[in-house]
Amino acid sequence: MDRRRFLIGSTAIGALMVAGNNLAWGQEAEGTAPDLAQFPRNETVIVHNPEGVIRNPSWFNIWVNGGGGWSNGLHQLTMDTLWFIDPDAGVPEKSENAIYYSLASGPWEYNDDFSEMTVKLREGIFWSDGVEFTADDVVFTVEKQRDTPGMTWSGAMSTQVAEVTAPDKYTVHFKLKAPNSRFHTVFSVRWNAAWIMPKHVFEGVEDVLSYDYNPPLSLGPYTLHSFDPNGTWYIWEKRADWDKTTMALVGEPKPKYIIYRNNISTDNRLIEMRNGNLDMIHDLSPEGTFSIMDQDPQVQGWFPGFPYAHPDPTLVMAVFNHQNPLFADKRVRWALTLMLDARAMSMASYRGAATLSAISVPPTGTHPRDYHGPLQDYLVNYELDTGTRKIKPYDPNIGTQIAEMVRPQFGDAVPTDEDAIRNAFGYGWWKQDIAAAEELLTAAGFTKNGNQWMTPEGQPFQFSVLVPSEGVVNRLGVIIAQTWAQNGVQASAEVSPDIWDRTGAGDYAVEIGWAVETWGGHPDLSFFLDSYHSEYVAEPGATQPARNWMRWKNPGLDTIIENIRAIDFNDPKGTEYGHEFVKLHLDDMPNIPIMAYNVFSIQSNRYWTGWPNADAPYANPVTNWSNGKYIFTQITPVEGAS
Repeated sequence: MDRRRFLIGSTAIGALMVAGNNLAWGQEAEGTAPDLAQFPRNETVIVHNPEGVIRNPSWFNIWVNGGGGWSNGLHQLTMDTLWFIDPDAGVPEKSENAIYYSLASGPWEYNDDFSEMTVKLREGIFWSDGVEFTADDVVFTVEKQRDTPGMTWSGAMSTQVAEVTAPDKYTVHFKLKAPNSRFHTVFSVRWNAAWIMPKHVFEGVEDVLSYDYNPPLSLGPYTLHSFDPNGTWYIWEKRADWDKTTMALVGEPKPKYIIYRNNISTDNRLIEMRNGNLDMIHDLSPEGTFSIMDQDPQVQGWFPGFPYAHPDPTLVMAVFNHQNPLFADKRVRWALTLMLDARAMSMASYRGAATLSAISVPPTGTHPRDYHGPLQDYLVNYELDTGTRKIKPYDPNIGTQIAEMVRPQFGDAVPTDEDAIRNAFGYGWWKQDIAAAEELLTAAGFTKNGNQWMTPEGQPFQFSVLVPSEGVVNRLGVIIAQTWAQNGVQASAEVSPDIWDRTGAGDYAVEIGWAVETWGGHPDLSFFLDSYHSEYVAEPGATQPARNWMRWKNPGLDTIIENIRAIDFNDPKGTEYGHEFVKLHLDDMPNIPIMAYNVFSIQSNRYWTGWPNADAPYANPVTNWSNGKYIFTQITPVEGAS
């Protein structure tokens, strides 16, 4: 499943019967908790799952899209694969450069030209039925998906794997169809990855595409306890032999039970947390977050004060369609950039709680350390030729200005320390410079008819801006379109219920969304950058592979990508190439980087404490990420809670 679609999508309502420990409850359409009296609160963590009602609740075959839940605890608590890469820093001393060696006992091993990869597996790991995990499971997983179209990772396996073998019980060897220094990332969890299948279960399944896998076997520290036949909650119980899973490498998960509840409206999330029936909320509106922070001293966000939200390793942008002649000239793209007001965009979208980024790397995880901080001098001194004069368009103090704008309302909750302001509000953004924007448009052959800009062909400079139906990105897109319109460009916001389909098909002029997703905790940019190569750019009218939605072609970009492909994932040279990409993107401005996709994930300290935050960034707090399982090893019950 594409994470973009998951974040904005919803599942239809279904009601299939289930089984599990002989425990099941009826459920209203609005998800309410099961009978919590059966689960002591000092042993139970209750998690908000952002999915809607799951239409096929008894479907646990995560390797086939059968309408079941993904973020209901299934991939967080029962699945495992070779490596995990945390979007943040990772648990100290348990990860290396945000990488966890999970089922693999160490890093990937490539041959000299990256055409073969060897993996040494960890010994002593067992499935929940007592069968040992071995190389046979990995080989079966790869071959089964490679040879079965329609499985989740069949595309990745069939296009990349020529042969996979098990030289011994704890070694797997891959021969690839073509050299690929990033093949290991297929088995490296960011949000999810290629989960390993239990061979001894699936080798006896005649039709894997129709197999529901109920109840699921677990390779993780929890097993299924019970779930709602109406698809609005799932309960998981800690394995007695949790120490025979890779979680033991990090620590013992403290909760005996973890309950995932979905289909909870924004208002009810607040009520349920206040009533003690939620410990973790995936996301709230900015206004909802400000409200509960003001009213409940036991809750926390990522930052200790305003803006509270966690910067997701995605970057919201104004994405231009480069196959639209209106945006073929980079001077036009830069002119539209300089018409925008970062302060207005932040206030309109996130009510000031935005983490801005002037470069095409999200300001999250370790990226401020690797990219934003080191490139500040370059940005401050960057010169742009408008055709009339040279200007320095970067303003490193935008974050401070926004902090001062919200301080009258939020007072001491707004940071004053310079580093804290940068972390929360971003390192800076572009100055709104209407005069420079007009000079750039004039240099590109545009003319003005009254207050209306005309194209070099004498037509009105007009286009629509695709925005999602609701939420902060919708509000951002509306203010962007309004700002351009106020400055002589006939731009109008167009709400599109099928925004991602239209974006992928190139059926748009400008879209407000994200075209960048990174690992977050690791400096390598290949998660999105490899797809930017010109070899993947589709012809007009054809669907564009992710994530180069803008269909940007640049020979210098191809060179950078090819250089990254030729080095190891952990080679420090990769960060240098990443800097080259940032500078190239800056010169060409193929899309306008604006802000991180901030997620207002909050946690309650009423029953449990030790949650990750900006001062202890050991994990991403967003509840639908499978990396979140490490949180359960770090939290502890509050003394006296029951």
